[in-house]
Amino acid sequence: MTVSLDCEQVAKRLSQELPGSVVTVEKPAIVIRTERLREVAEFLRGNPDFEFNYLANLTAVDYLDYFEVVYHLVSLTHNYSLVLKVRCYDRVKPTVPSVVDIWRAADFQEREVYDLMGIVFDGHPNLKRLLLWEGFVGHPLRKDYL
Repeated sequence: MTVSLDCEQVAKRLSQELPGSVVTVEKPAIVIRTERLREVAEFLRGNPDFEFNYLANLTAVDYLDYFEVVYHLVSLTHNYSLVLKVRCYDRVKPTVPSVVDIWRAADFQEREVYDLMGIVFDGHPNLKRLLLWEGFVGHPLRKDYL
C-alpha cells in the first residue's frame, strides 16, 4: 500500500517551484491550473523528492458547470501516492494538455475520457474513440447526454 503524501505540503512546494500553478487544495487532491498541467507533471515525475513515475488512473467527472480531470499518481521509488485535478470550464470543446509523453499509461486512459466525456487531450498522438464506434454521436457519460 502506498503512503498518500500530505497534499498541502506538496502544493506548498509546487507553489515555491512553479508559482501560480496551484489553484487550491481539496483534500486529498491538489487542483492545478489546466495550462500548467504539463509543467507540474514533469516536475512531479522528474524531481528526486517525488519521482511520480507511474500514472495509476486518469478519469474525469462532469459537474455540469465544469469537467474535472483526475490523475492518480504513484511513486514506485518512494511508495508515495498523490491526486492531481484540473478543471475545464468550456463545455463545448473542453481541452486539457495530454501527458502521454510523460506517463505512457495515459494513452488509453485519455482516449477513454475523450470517448465517453468528450474532453480533448491536446497533443495526444492518436486521439480517437476507444470504446464506441467512430460514427457514434455524443459522449454518453456527460450529464447533458440524451
